[in-house]
Amino acid sequence: MTAVTLKLGSVLQLTDDQFYELCQANRDLRLERTAKGELIIMPPTGGETGNRNIEIAFQVQAWSRQNDLGIAFDSSTGFKLPNGGERSPDASWVRRDRWDALSAEQKGKFPPLCPDFVVELRSETDSLKVLRVKMQDYIDNGARLGWLIDPKKRKVEIYRVGREVEILENPETLSGEDVLPGFVLNLNSIFGNT
Repeated sequence: MTAVTLKLGSVLQLTDDQFYELCQANRDLRLERTAKGELIIMPPTGGETGNRNIEIAFQVQAWSRQNDLGIAFDSSTGFKLPNGGERSPDASWVRRDRWDALSAEQKGKFPPLCPDFVVELRSETDSLKVLRVKMQDYIDNGARLGWLIDPKKRKVEIYRVGREVEILENPETLSGEDVLPGFVLNLNSIFGNT
């Protein structure tokens, strides 16, 4: 099953609290909202994508625990972006000072910020065009580094502020650069037998 986008437009305007409650009432679906108010309904992932997602999140979390520079998140976390959209990257990380600046209430719902680092993992049914728009949305809203990983094609698109997208063919590792100092994502288990 592929993602479905509902163009709510002027028909229905959800407040932030209503969108949050809608997500809580439908936990089996991943819901996102664009800055234009479009509701994106994504089905649960398949087994291979779920395993790849947890591997990426595990590696980010393991690095994050070692240095305590920030907080790592998995794909179930939604973020309220500065442009008004709500997005849920497959893995993400936020600098500690930015996280600590949020109130307890803000941390308990969809944190009102864009992560410093985001990862999107392309599944069999994901549109590359849609994922590229989403990646640019993250960068435009404050992400400093983003990786769009395509296991089937064994490619990675690297998004950075103020730079052209860099495309890597069949890389074995990815560097967290100065955003995640010392972090290296091992892609062997992500690419696996694709």
